[in-house]
Amino acid sequence: MTSKIRHVTIDSADAHGLATFWSAVLGEPLHEDDRPGDEEALIEGAGLLFVTVPERKTVKNRVHLDLQPQDRTRDEEVDRLLALGATLVADHRRPDGTGWALLADLEGNEFCVERSAAERAG
Repeated sequence: MTSKIRHVTIDSADAHGLATFWSAVLGEPLHEDDRPGDEEALIEGAGLLFVTVPERKTVKNRVHLDLQPQDRTRDEEVDRLLALGATLVADHRRPDGTGWALLADLEGNEFCVERSAAERAG
């Protein structure tokens, strides 16, 4: 028998606050038992578990999420995420439409936004 990944756990200063941001990003609800101030918050549909820890993020992530928009373009998704509070860290989008945008969430965790499947096919 092998193992499977149950959750990807993300350390945070405010588990519920960061999980709420990612819930909006992914369109997936927080677990029904999660409340502000809880030490843990779960987005079960995405397999993301946020845990409050005392240490702050100090270096670049060793693991990050790559997002692919499902119902909009990459650039529309970047604009939506910026409006949710993400910040643009580096712009790797190219004039020919390829490339990606590197963003950071509310606590500085990096993630990428790639082209949608429709943009890749077109």
